[in-house]
Amino acid sequence: MDVDIRFDSTGVDWTHVYETLKRVGMGHYSPERHRQAFEASYATVFAYSENRLVGFARALSDGVCQAAIYDVAVVPECQRQGIGARLMTALLSRLDGLNVILYASPGKENFYRKLGLRKMLTAMARFPNPDARAQAGFTE
Repeated sequence: MDVDIRFDSTGVDWTHVYETLKRVGMGHYSPERHRQAFEASYATVFAYSENRLVGFARALSDGVCQAAIYDVAVVPECQRQGIGARLMTALLSRLDGLNVILYASPGKENFYRKLGLRKMLTAMARFPNPDARAQAGFTE
């Protein structure tokens, strides 16, 4: 599949972002909240095929020492075609030289391991709905 990688959110259909996150089982909020989150991020990346948004990711960072990656998603019908790896490679290129942490869905560890990330032993989290996050496999 021919994919165009873009770093600019101009023209993004935020309803499609919301629907994609919902379809892949990730945290999803209103389209407006996703727009705000992506526009407030340090780096964003979007994958398009034939001018259709097929994937995206974003990172928060201080630009000096630390970064955190969120919302890495590819529409289900385009998964397993290398798009997620291209998104991550493009995003990581914007975070070169920084410590990077990743908030990943359970079961996706091997995908990220292939991109050079390692599982942390000491990560901690606090969620508004801790029981739901534990039930989803994110916490103990």
